[in-house]
Formats: sequence, C-alpha cells, structure tokens
Amino acid sequence: MKKKFKVGFWEFIARIVLKNRLAILGFFLILTIFLALQWKNIQFSFTEANLLPDNNNINTEYNAFLDKFGEEGNLIVVGVKDDAFFTPKAFAAWNKLMTEIKAQKEIDLVVSINDLKKLHKNDSLQTFEMVPFIDVKKTTSVAYLNTIKKDLFENMPFYEGLLFNKKNGTLRSAIYMDKKIVNTAARKTYIVNDFIPKIDAFEKETGIDLRVSGMPYIRTLNALSILDEISLFIGVSLLITSIIFFFFFRSFRATLIAILIVVVGVMWTFGLLGLFHYQITVLTALVPTLVIVIGIPNCIFLTNKYQQEYVAHGNKARALQRVITKVGTATLMTNLTTAAGFATFIITNSVLLKEFGIISSLSIMALFFLCLIIIPIYYSYQPVPKPKHLEHLSRNYTKVFMQWIEKTVKYNRRYVYAVAAVLFIGSAFGALEIKTSGSLTEDMPKNTSFYKDILFFEKEFNGVMPLEITIDTKRKKGVMKASTLRKMDELQSTIEEIPELSKPISILNLVKYSKQAYYNGNPDYYELPSSQEQSFILSYAKNATKNTKNNIMKSYVDSTGQTARITTFMKDIGTGNMTKIEKKLLAKTSKIFPKDRYNVVLTGKALVFEKGTQYLLDNLVSSILFAILLICLLMLFMFRSFKMVIVSLIPNLLPLIITAGLMGYFGIPLKPSTILVFSIAFGLSVDDTIHFLAQYRQELKNNNWKIKKSVFATIKESGISMFYTSVVLFAGFSVFMLSDFGGTVALGGLIAITLAFGMLSNLMLLPCLVLTLNKTLANEQEFKEPTIDVLSPISELEDN
Repeated sequence: MKKKFKVGFWEFIARIVLKNRLAILGFFLILTIFLALQWKNIQFSFTEANLLPDNNNINTEYNAFLDKFGEEGNLIVVGVKDDAFFTPKAFAAWNKLMTEIKAQKEIDLVVSINDLKKLHKNDSLQTFEMVPFIDVKKTTSVAYLNTIKKDLFENMPFYEGLLFNKKNGTLRSAIYMDKKIVNTAARKTYIVNDFIPKIDAFEKETGIDLRVSGMPYIRTLNALSILDEISLFIGVSLLITSIIFFFFFRSFRATLIAILIVVVGVMWTFGLLGLFHYQITVLTALVPTLVIVIGIPNCIFLTNKYQQEYVAHGNKARALQRVITKVGTATLMTNLTTAAGFATFIITNSVLLKEFGIISSLSIMALFFLCLIIIPIYYSYQPVPKPKHLEHLSRNYTKVFMQWIEKTVKYNRRYVYAVAAVLFIGSAFGALEIKTSGSLTEDMPKNTSFYKDILFFEKEFNGVMPLEITIDTKRKKGVMKASTLRKMDELQSTIEEIPELSKPISILNLVKYSKQAYYNGNPDYYELPSSQEQSFILSYAKNATKNTKNNIMKSYVDSTGQTARITTFMKDIGTGNMTKIEKKLLAKTSKIFPKDRYNVVLTGKALVFEKGTQYLLDNLVSSILFAILLICLLMLFMFRSFKMVIVSLIPNLLPLIITAGLMGYFGIPLKPSTILVFSIAFGLSVDDTIHFLAQYRQELKNNNWKIKKSVFATIKESGISMFYTSVVLFAGFSVFMLSDFGGTVALGGLIAITLAFGMLSNLMLLPCLVLTLNKTLANEQEFKEPTIDVLSPISELEDN
C-alpha cells in the first residue's frame, strides 16, 4: 500500500501535467478549434467609441435625439478650391460625378451647385417653388459659369457655410447618406467600392484635387486604418519579440515554441471576441498584440528556469518538475496582477472599457495556463539543452549588468534612495502640469489624406464634427411661432460669434430664405419676417417644409412641429475649449428660453465624446486605486505580510509618478488613450516585484533565513529573467509607436518608459528596501506555503 506524502500544491500540479501530457494537448487542441470557429461572429465597430455608461444623462439625451431626428452623422462633404472648377470641362465632370452619386441607393440627398434649387415665388398659386439655379445647357459657356459663380456668392446667403465659403471662394457638395446604413457594414462597402473610385476618376479626368470629409467617410477610413494596424502590430511585435527571445537563448526550438504559444493565444483572443459577440474597437484591437508582448516574457521566465535547473543538477525530469513548482506561484501572481491592471476597467460603467477589460484579462489568464502547461510538456519531448543554449546564463553583458546592480545595492543604497527621492519630487511637480484633452479627431492618423482633409474643412468651413441643439417648445407647431423663431435667431447669432463653430443650420434659415424669395430673391431681405410679414410669408413657405426626398430642411423640425433642431459643426478644439463653448451656449439658452416653456438640450457626437473623456478623467483615480487595492490583496495572499505589501508598492508607484511627470513636462495631455497607461503599466511593473519576492522567499528558506545572502542570491537567480522580460516588454510596447494614431503612440511609448523605470526600480530600489528593513521581512510563518496530500511521492516523476 502506498504511503501518503504531504507535498506542495505546485508539486501536485506538476505531477498532473507531466503524467497526462497527451490528454492535456488534446484538450488544448479541441479548445483552440472551438474558439477558432467563433471567429465568424467577430464584427468591427462602425461608429466612434462611446466612453459613457449607457444610463448616463448625456447618452440618454443623445439617444432621444437619434430617435427623433435619426442619425446625425450621415453627411459627407466634397470640397474644391480651384479656379479651374468654373470651366466647361471641369463643371461637366462635376455634374456627372454628383449625378452618379445621387443615383445610388445608399444616398438619400445631394445638395450641389450643379443641380442647386432656389426658392421662387409663385404669386398665382401663393406658394414658393423650388426651381433650378443653373441651366445645364448653358454651362458650356465660361461667361455663364462666371455669372453663376457671382450669383451664388452674392445672392444665395441661405447656402453660405453649407455649400460655399464666400471669403475664400471654396465650394463643396453636401451628400446625405441613407441613415439606415450609416452605422452598418454597407456604409464601408459603398464608400470603399463605389464612392472613392468615383472621386478618384474625377481627379484623374480634371486634375482638380477634391477634399472629402464628413463622419461616414472619416469613420470608414479610420476603421480601415485600425484594421491595417492590427495586422501590422501582430506581425511586428511577433517578429521583434521573437528576435529578442532568440538573441537571449540562441535556440530555434525554444523560440519556436514561444512563437507557437503566443500565436495560439492570439487565436484564443479573437475567439473570445467572437464568443462574446464583442466588436473590434480601437481598444480591443490592441489586445492580440498585448497577448504577444505579455506572453513572450512568460515563456522567458519558464524557459530560463528550466535551463537554470538543468545546469544545477543535470536531471531533465526534475528540472521540468521545478519549472512548475518553483515559478508556478510567481508566474500565476504576475499574470493575475497584469490581468488585474486590465480588469479594473470592468468596474467602470462604460461598455467599451468593460469589453476591453474582460477580453484582455481573460486572454492574459488563458495565456498563463497555456505557457505554464505547454512549455514543460514541450521540453519533456525534446532532447536536453545543448551547451550553446545555456551560454546566455553566463554571458558577459548580463554578468556585467548584474554585477553593477549587486554592487550598487550592496555599497550605494543611500545613493539609490537619493536618486529615487529626487525623481519623485521632480516628477510630482511635473505631474501638476498635466493638461486634459480629448476630441473625436485628436488621435486620428495625422499623415493620412482624410485627416488632412479634416484640417481643410476646419479652415474653410470651421470643421465637420456635428454639435446639435434641440429646442422643445412643449406644444405642437410651436417651432414656427414668431417668438420661437426670434429666440432661435438670437441663439444662432451667438453661435456665429464663436470662432470654433460653423454657421448653424436650422429651419430658421429657410424662414429667412422665404422672405428673400418673397422679395424676388433680393439678398438684402435674407432675415426674419416682421410680425406683419409673418403670416403671409409663412403661408407661402408651407410647401417648402414638406417631407420630400429633396428637402434639405426635412430633418430640422420633428413631425409634430414641436421640436426644432439647430446643427453646427466644430473644429478639433479639445476638452477644455469644448467645456467653455458648452457653458457659453447653455448660459445663452437658459437666458432666452425659459425652462417652464422650453426644453433645450445640447448633444451630438462631438459632445458625447468630450463628456466621455471627462468621465474617464473623473474615474482615473478610482480606477488606479482599485488596481492598487486588488494587487495589494493578491500580494497579501501570496506573502501573508502587510510589510511586504508596502515594500512592494513603493518601487512600482515611483515609475507611475515619473511617467506622470514626463507627461507634464513634455505636454502630453491626459486623454482616453493615455489614461489607460497607469493601470496597465502598474499591473505589468509589479510582475518584476512578485518574481523578485517569490524568489527571495525561496532563498530565505535555502539560506537559513540569512537576509543579505538571500537578497543577493535572488538578484543572481531572478535578475537575468527580470532583465530579459523587461527588454521584451519595452520593445513590445514600443511597437505601438509605429502606429499612425497619436493615442496608440502615446500609449505604447508611455508604458514602455514606465516599464523601463519599473525594471530599474525593482532591481535596485526593491532589494535596497528589503536589506534596510531586513529582519522584519523575514518571518518564517509569513512565508509558509500550503500543502496537500498525494498518494505517491513526487520523486516518481524523475523515473519517467
């Protein structure tokens, strides 16, 4: 009868893994196939990221606006600033282009100079008629085209700001897409396969450069850029981390299994996205690359430990067992803390951040099990390491680096503390200089043509980002009351005074145009009708407000005539300026629209995004504190010591302070992309702390609780792995700096810098703290590990 032995938990896990290798490999193969089958459910986000909780008042108001007026981001604008436009050849090509676009089923309405309509008074019927502005038959004459140009710029104020810039002579067409497809895959199909080729054909035929923008166009090209970067990041990160891995280990076999593991991890990540039916967003698009960057360090620690154990005693079976038993807890805790850094986003009420937190944390933990189990199984089937594969353990540059670390910790602790104090104080002052920012276009790729076109329209027409104002009169047909129209006119005058906003569009514009038309098109009468004129001019205008396909005003008053909509467009102005504009508009609306008679709401995608940015900033501190608390609890569970938790926090909070200081000094603002840095970097940085302290715990036992000897043994044992993994993480996150998206560049660069400081802090400041506090951190009871009963000794593994 076999005798029971008490062994550690990880010895038990090692026994299960190494005794059931084929069954475990079969399970992982089935799981991989299952998750690969979920890829068919993966979808891409067709709109901007909404960072606000679903039940937030801003979201509620925006959704109410969409229910009443439909999608506001359905406008595409095509602009031109070229003297050659008003020539017969160019105008004919323009007419052909706009006619073809208008004929597409995906397009709801096109407002363009080639078939522009103007209001004309019909006295016999006492109504206004929409008549052609241009006689197409005469457009072969240069003189006629010049006359049309002058007439448009001088006599059509209704279209100023919408179709032309009178000051600069810029023209554009307004193309309204079908609202039903604006946030679907059909939008992308149309713009990529039909719309863009038509624009390119016009430019090739005429030599005139067209500028294209508007939310449907921006969303489509921005999404394509994100898709392109997913493959770029995966490819480059895999290449760089693999090269670094091979450089360290000089083994094709070791590199191959590391690559295979992270590739399977990436497959699982996409499978989880499909399984949960989550969309690929600007955040979840980063997770596959994160899996590679975080997975390779796992492989480094496990491979390095296997080789160190084999060198120590030359027994392959025992080395494989100890890969799991000696670094199992540390690797589990490092992955838990990393996952915790991402999981903090789950506690927010933002759907976007929740999905990112869930996918990233699950992917990281799945990767942990994959690495911990597959690497020992793989090496169990491989020959023992060759001497050339073990040379890195005693390579000169690593030796010199580790010797410098040991010497500094042993003889220059006071200098380490002094440098840490100076960095902390200097960084704290820098952190106070951090500004906040956030807009829809700020992080878009700056070197793309569609971003340059955004800047063009900002300069010529004051932007393309919609800001909406709705005015509920609380009574049917209240919009067309003279008092309401006068109040709207006062509000629109305020909007026109704000340089960051474009000329507003509303039913008021049509009312003014009606008066101009009533007085035979004289632009001097483009104004509100007087009280005497109101009744008969508005009676003429009734037909112009009918909900017909060619009526540009059909979306600016609801079906009951109770609620009016004012649309303006804004420049990329950032969070601070947006807040100032919002306050100014709200102050004006509260003054001229009494709350007991009117309900005025500011909304629109630009405002929703700005509020989402502010929401993230407001929750930044709580998110970081939650990450710290969660990781502290994990550390407490691991080490059973409050003192050890405090010691582990100091070298990991310092890099965060340094990063915040650098952001302040270099003018890098807090925005949705950079806000993520702190929680992610903290979760990754603390990994080195766990590896160091876990090894320190083992060395204390091996060295009869002699602190100094244990600390330097820990540096020798774990220092190389900490150095290797930090290099991989630094290089891996630096890959994000290849991005065309400013936010992704900032995210990658800042995390890379934080992890570099984190490595130095954990290799130098942490052992200094342990030595300074010495015996208070060496309590045998606090380092006791759990054990379980098994039916046979673990040493049987060595015989198999």
